[in-house]
Amino acid sequence: MALFVSHTTIDCHDAYTLSEWWKKLLGYVDVDGDPNLPGHEECMILDPETGHRLLFIEVPDEELPAKRIHLDLRPRTGTRDEEVERVLGLGATLVADHRGKYGPGSGWVIFADPEGNPFCVLRSEAEVAAQEAQASGS
Repeated sequence: MALFVSHTTIDCHDAYTLSEWWKKLLGYVDVDGDPNLPGHEECMILDPETGHRLLFIEVPDEELPAKRIHLDLRPRTGTRDEEVERVLGLGATLVADHRGKYGPGSGWVIFADPEGNPFCVLRSEAEVAAQEAQASGS
C-alpha cells in the first residue's frame, strides 16, 4: 500500500475570497460540479493541466496557526482504515479522528509527523465512489 497527495489544504478566514485570489494567480479553475460561492466554508480549485488541487478551509481561530498548510492523503490501494493503521505503525501521532463525521463511511483522520507537521488520511477514491453510488441508488 502507499498514499498519494490528494490536494493541498490551506487554513484561512475567508475560503471563497482566498480561493478566487489563488485562481487568478495560478490559472486554476473551480472543480466541475462543485463551484465555489461566497460564504462557502470550503473551496477547492484545480489546475486544469496537472489536476493538482488546492483546498481552502475556513477555521474559526482569530489567529491562524503557524502551520496553515497540510497534506491530505488518499490510499492508492486499500482503504482509509488500513492506511490509518499503517501510518500509526510508522510512528505518526494521532491528532483527531473524524471518521463517520458525516455518517457511516465518511470522514478522515488527522495525524502529526515526527516534527509535529499535520496531515490527513482520507478515504480512497474507490471508497468515495462506492458511497456516492450507494447514495444515488446505483
